[in-house]
Amino acid sequence: MAIVRVLALGAVSFVAISPFFWHGSPSGHDFEFHMFSWMEVLGQWKQNIVYPRWAALAHWGYGEARFLFYPPASWTVGAALGALLPWKLVPGAYSWLALTLAGLSMYRLAQEWLPAQDALFAAALYAVNPYHLLIVYWRSAFAELLAAALLPLLLLRILRLNEPGFRPVLWLSLILAAAWLTNAPAAVMIHYSAAGLAAVLAVLERSWRPVMRTALAVALGAGLASFYLIPAAYEGSWVNLGEVLAPGVRPQDNFLFTHIADPEHNRFNLLVSTIAATEIAALAVAIWFSRTWRSRERRPWVLLSCWGGLAALAMLSITNFLWQHLPKLRFVQLPWRFLLCLNAVLAILLTMATRRWSLRVSATVVLLAVLVIAGYRIQPPWWDTPADIEEMSDAISEGMGYEGTDEYVPAGADPSELNKDQPQVADSSGRPMRTDDADWRPAQKQFVVRADRPALLILRLFNYPAWEVMVNGRRVEAQTTEVTGQMEIPVATGRNDVRIHFGRTVDRTIGGVVSFFSLGLMLALWIKTRAKSGVGEAT
Repeated sequence: MAIVRVLALGAVSFVAISPFFWHGSPSGHDFEFHMFSWMEVLGQWKQNIVYPRWAALAHWGYGEARFLFYPPASWTVGAALGALLPWKLVPGAYSWLALTLAGLSMYRLAQEWLPAQDALFAAALYAVNPYHLLIVYWRSAFAELLAAALLPLLLLRILRLNEPGFRPVLWLSLILAAAWLTNAPAAVMIHYSAAGLAAVLAVLERSWRPVMRTALAVALGAGLASFYLIPAAYEGSWVNLGEVLAPGVRPQDNFLFTHIADPEHNRFNLLVSTIAATEIAALAVAIWFSRTWRSRERRPWVLLSCWGGLAALAMLSITNFLWQHLPKLRFVQLPWRFLLCLNAVLAILLTMATRRWSLRVSATVVLLAVLVIAGYRIQPPWWDTPADIEEMSDAISEGMGYEGTDEYVPAGADPSELNKDQPQVADSSGRPMRTDDADWRPAQKQFVVRADRPALLILRLFNYPAWEVMVNGRRVEAQTTEVTGQMEIPVATGRNDVRIHFGRTVDRTIGGVVSFFSLGLMLALWIKTRAKSGVGEAT
């Protein structure tokens, strides 16, 4: 029967992405960012770079530290699919996989309280809820979509924090670590959700144990993800990370029904606000009509109701003070992202509130109809054809590169001033320099240049602090051009053997060590907990 449910959820997700077969791939806000990331990662894998750090083809070959700051889960999955499938099929396959995983995780949660058929309905509703489809067809926020699978598991593990032994803490820490490695804004929402749920559970049970155990899970989860978290935090000052809070993507610009001086922004905000308002209304109705469940399952009903209510409240401008002052909350950027949490609640409570299948189907149809009608009246999706995706693939395979992301370039550099036609190595006037034995790879560059007099080479490469430069076997301190932030290398008269390597910085070493020891600690605790459980059973 388990395989039948998996196939059923897979079929529902397949129907949800079926328009891909007629229209191509939806080209949402983040579509090119993710597609180029997947293509470049696969290209670096083929060069034996297992964990890419530097996106060498971003900004038309000047590069950026994209893979240092963007969590690895989504670009790993996307690149892996690209290794197995034609690129034109990868967005659809990724979306199908993410929706199916979300449905499976919801089924795992729902079966705690619901019969199999009801749990399957909740899972299907969660998999293809309007916000998930908005992500697929309008936003292409593939990492956020993948994080949706973690929300039901989060609630499941919070509810089990009072079970004996240390296993519940270990399970929760794995979910929190997975959040950091999947999507940073979703990770912030998940951590605030975990804190809020633990606090409500502590009040219900009149015990600090859920809060203390959640704090331990947060610490261990951060430790497990430290190979990503510590470098991303430490090297954040090395790039223009403040661009993630530029006008238009700040919380105060994205509360429901907010208007700014940008018609395109306002159209999309109206679309997502219409969907959010409909889902908030549906949640309110579901909370009211599911209240009879409270007498049988008080803890989950209260937790779900509080979680959904706070998620809805977070989307309103009256919470702006909290967005500006709570630690890191503003880096979620878009308050309506809390629809990710709200839909995890809605799927369960709507199922509880509607025992009749006719009501369930009607409610689902209304929710999806609002998405379709509002979408096509306010802002229809954008589409890329297979030819568009092939053009993107050619830009990678031919080394032409692609437009990068401003927040990942070195601090102070202005990528808008870059010269797309600049050679890989030029003199101080911008004229090409003749090079021999050139080898220009993502994480290392080497070439030989002969100079008639002392010169300053200007490279088609951003000068990021992790680059290590050797000239004729000696360590050289690279300089940086004003405005564009390119690497400058001083060379002497005669033959100069230049070697540039993307080195392992101290923060990355520390992050790896912390993750290694955290994993060791977790395994030791897991084995110890299992041993104690075995002794108890034998006794």
